[in-house]
Amino acid sequence: MFDVSLNDTATAALGAMPERIRAALVAKAGALAAKLQVKIGQTLSGEVLQMKSGALAGSIGVTIEETSGGVAVRLATSADVKYAAIHEFGGVIPPHEIVPDKAKALAFLVGGKQAFAARVNLPAIAMPERSYMRTSLAEMADDIRDELAATAIEAIQ
Repeated sequence: MFDVSLNDTATAALGAMPERIRAALVAKAGALAAKLQVKIGQTLSGEVLQMKSGALAGSIGVTIEETSGGVAVRLATSADVKYAAIHEFGGVIPPHEIVPDKAKALAFLVGGKQAFAARVNLPAIAMPERSYMRTSLAEMADDIRDELAATAIEAIQ
């Protein structure tokens, strides 16, 4: 999950702003979050990972929370996509046994020939980092900063 928030000084200033400036920044933050969500989806469509089902891209949601102290924009994957974090940050999948859940045997290819097994012992697997959220945010950070600043200046005038 990403939590883009303002420092204490900026948050205090935002709380003291006229409502039209605050509303303009909230609207711009929502539009930028939507752009970032699209960018992440593009990253998941072949730049970093090869999309198979679209579940990971579909699990990314945006929430905007407004309080008297400021605005927080959050992009996060839903909890039902268990492999999201290991792709974003890398890690180790511990050794475990794989057993069929809908059939009597597992079927797979070994050396180009089909093989069957009642169970397979999978060794530990080191998964490399394949950042899709942090990379997308880093690529858009300057544009996000510039567009929020321009929106604030426009709302003040």
